[in-house]
Amino acid sequence: MTKNKVRVQNAVTYGMVILFWIVIQVMDRTGHLTSLFKGLLVPLCMYAILAVSLNLTVGILGELSLGHAGFMCLGAFSGAFLTNCLETAVPSVGLRFFMALILGAVVAGIFGLLIGIPVLRLKGDYLAIVTLAFGEIIKNLINVLYVGRDVNGFHFSMKDTTSLGMDKETGVVLIKGAQGITGTPRAATFTIGILLLLLTLFIVLNLIHSRTGRAIMSIRDNRIAAESIGIHITKYKLMAFSISAALAGMAGVLYAHSLSTLKASSDNFGYNKSILILVFVVLGGLGNMRGSIIAAMLLTALPELLRGLNDYRMLIYAIVLIVMTIFNSSPKAIELRSVVMSRLRGGVKKEVA
Repeated sequence: MTKNKVRVQNAVTYGMVILFWIVIQVMDRTGHLTSLFKGLLVPLCMYAILAVSLNLTVGILGELSLGHAGFMCLGAFSGAFLTNCLETAVPSVGLRFFMALILGAVVAGIFGLLIGIPVLRLKGDYLAIVTLAFGEIIKNLINVLYVGRDVNGFHFSMKDTTSLGMDKETGVVLIKGAQGITGTPRAATFTIGILLLLLTLFIVLNLIHSRTGRAIMSIRDNRIAAESIGIHITKYKLMAFSISAALAGMAGVLYAHSLSTLKASSDNFGYNKSILILVFVVLGGLGNMRGSIIAAMLLTALPELLRGLNDYRMLIYAIVLIVMTIFNSSPKAIELRSVVMSRLRGGVKKEVA
């Protein structure tokens, strides 16, 4: 693909996200946006970021990871923890949120690097099992972690709040085990979510079309051939995996600041969440970032928009999943899609001529 085609494709992807933001803003100003859909806007951005970041590992690197919810959990709790810690030192909620985004991405990226060193030596099902176990370990550790702060500094325990041994007058419990973190300011907005999604796309798309991205894809296509021409397999694998983890951590911070109470429950950060993100990636198309965004937003919004059809909404959801799978995977559907696209391009060329 030439540089001009790459720029056009990237511009279309960015334009799609910006157009979505404009449409939502217009609907909000004209009063056509329901309170239900307003509550879905930040999760839509969050899931789109998670899908794009996981597609970097699954679609571009070619490794199956099921621990994405674990990286999201690390980012969410580290970001919310920092925001609450700096409540008196940094009064500005926006500045604390920005600092939390950086910390969440860094913490998740570091853990991605540390986990990736031993894990990326595995392949296929073994890699999926280990990353799945990592996500569950992180969730369960946070569920038994108690952190408090007083004049003497921070206190940690894995029993209960009383065992923290804090000063009774100045002591404040920041992480309350299974009760999580409470009191986090709801600083996440739809506009911030769109900006973070654009940032994620900028990082991932530029990585894919760079020399580094081509090296990563060569590892995916043929590891032996890539290694034979001098490509450092471990280096590029760790780079892709840690960047993917860092972006998932950033999405976790966005999620944490959309809730007043953050809990490390199975619904929020369990293995089903990792599988759900993987579903977005597979249905959107492996390596197709635009498809990942569309699949994530459509499949996140659809169950809630169909909530009025209590008896049929999950049936409709399942039908949509099947149709999207056939559309993206069936050879005949792919052939038909390519024919339609070629005719459209031919029609556009004739009009221009």
